[in-house]
Amino acid sequence: MKSLDAMDGNVAKIAALFPNCVTERKGKDGTVELAIDFDKLRAELSKDVLEEGEERYQFTWPDKRAASRLANTAIDKTLRPDLVASKDFWNTENLYIEGDNLDVLKVLRENYLGKIKMIYIDPPYNTGNDFVYNDDFAQGKEDFEASSGLFDEDGNQVLDPMQRNTESNGRFHTDWLNMIYPRLKVARDLLSEDGVIFISIDDNEEHNLKKVCDEVFGSINYLNTFAWVNNLTGRQISGKGAAKTWEPILVYAKNSRAISTFDIDIAFAKNNMPDAYKGFNKDLREDEHGAFAIGDTLYNHNRKFNEETRPNLVFSIFYNPDTEEIKSGDIGASYPGFVEILPHTNGDGVHKYHAWRWSRPKVDSESFNLIVLPTSKGGYEIYTRIRDFNTTTLKDIVTNISNGDSEVQRLFDNRKYFDYPKSVALLYTLIGFSDNESIILDFFSGSGTTAHAVMKLNAEDGGKRKFIMVQLPEVTDEKSEARKAGYENICQIGEERIRRAGEKVKDEAGDKAKDLDVGFRVLKLDSSNMEDVFYTPEDFNEQHLFNYVDNVKSDRTPLDLLFQVLPELGIELSAKIEERDVNGKKVFFVDGTYLIATFDTEVNESTVTEIAKLKPDYFVMRDASAANDNVLDNFEQIFKHYSPDTIRKIL
Repeated sequence: MKSLDAMDGNVAKIAALFPNCVTERKGKDGTVELAIDFDKLRAELSKDVLEEGEERYQFTWPDKRAASRLANTAIDKTLRPDLVASKDFWNTENLYIEGDNLDVLKVLRENYLGKIKMIYIDPPYNTGNDFVYNDDFAQGKEDFEASSGLFDEDGNQVLDPMQRNTESNGRFHTDWLNMIYPRLKVARDLLSEDGVIFISIDDNEEHNLKKVCDEVFGSINYLNTFAWVNNLTGRQISGKGAAKTWEPILVYAKNSRAISTFDIDIAFAKNNMPDAYKGFNKDLREDEHGAFAIGDTLYNHNRKFNEETRPNLVFSIFYNPDTEEIKSGDIGASYPGFVEILPHTNGDGVHKYHAWRWSRPKVDSESFNLIVLPTSKGGYEIYTRIRDFNTTTLKDIVTNISNGDSEVQRLFDNRKYFDYPKSVALLYTLIGFSDNESIILDFFSGSGTTAHAVMKLNAEDGGKRKFIMVQLPEVTDEKSEARKAGYENICQIGEERIRRAGEKVKDEAGDKAKDLDVGFRVLKLDSSNMEDVFYTPEDFNEQHLFNYVDNVKSDRTPLDLLFQVLPELGIELSAKIEERDVNGKKVFFVDGTYLIATFDTEVNESTVTEIAKLKPDYFVMRDASAANDNVLDNFEQIFKHYSPDTIRKIL
């Protein structure tokens, strides 16, 4: 009942490449485990091994190794559903998760590995007033939690595991780096091969964040730094230098080779960012293939591309004015009924022609995407036909979009509960390129702007994007407007914002958004559902045999158990769940009959038989659910008879 241990997976990868570098050793608990012989591995990877202390280019800081290990260590935490805080729990595919985002990411790594198309985060900017997650490395995480006063004797969190990070503490950058580094490492595992991450930041840590991302994602996978012009009048907080008008947003890919251009709707770009997007007044026409816009001329304007440097791109194009047929040919050739259109004359004084932008095979095979128009001098010019003329490539400057203060306040009856929330237009711009079925993750979700933008985008283009919001339930200040309104923590505000925003999006979109998913499942990070029953012989006595007949904690519900099982089986937490009655017992059906589970009591052989006849891929039940020992004795035989391929699991 622990999350995946990333180190085990890394050892397996090394073993597959260099089996001679894997050995065995005794672990801390005395059991034998696989380990890497780093001396042999270094010999495999380099003829000249760097010695300890030898100078090399690197980016490091105190506790970096501990932060890296923290990303890989397993946890015994689970996500417990909260039906009351959720909206449309049984039907929605969106998630809102409350808890420390590092632990949540580790839980998500089990069943969202390589599935997230886009991540957007707006982490603490480390201004000296922001909160920074307190990941303590001087002692183990469990020891730290036990001694820190974060939890009461029942395991309930009583304090926020965060601290203010002022420059006077001597670890100003170190603490921030130790916070962000392990979270980015785990987040990378979640990205799909064509996935990207956008990270908002400011001047305090931009230089460090860039170096961290170069290490985690690889410098080759750096895509852009967006300049978000969020205050054109300028902010001059420091009283020196130029007034700041923009904030950076770093963009990295999981694999830059799998990424194409980020495209954006032209109408949206012109309406929301007029300073950056102008002049999209295209000549629109229609042919048998549909509507198209007149694009650019076909010749390459760069004089360096000519008959010497690109001989395969220098040829004549022949055009029949009567039939509008287009085909390629050698310069000087002649075809009855066709007019020869020569390449443009090169003006460099050395070469004769410019090259075309298309090759001869492309001209011949895609001539329907070319158009020949007469010039004012009685000749002809060749242009491309733009089929998808409603979009353009996103620019790395985002203008005319300020913070989302006013739009969030309007949702809450003009009351201010958040400082400087990101605007929906900004997130809409960044996620607009994502596929209609994408999963969007924000693990510093704050006011929930990312969720709002996903719902708005889905309403406008009919997409089925799903969002996963993760937020620490940071307690609101007792004197704040939010606390006066009854919001005890940030999560409560974020959840309410998403509720209100969803209804507003549906109202504005009308009938086309009648099936829009504006719900979300609230899941809360908690300790494992299972009792800690591991004892050494000297700590175990006869009484324990009777105290721990049930290995599940007494306060946990069947739905809690189901959500602990889903990650283990690689099932998304947004999967469709139904409760049905089978032979008088409550049974969960997940994604139809993919998983059938029951944690009810007094389950007899008749119930097991009815379930087996449905031939699920997986079946899970509790050991304590069996009505008697005969049920457990016959359990395997029943499934072997009716559904031998079903994978069975007993908790």
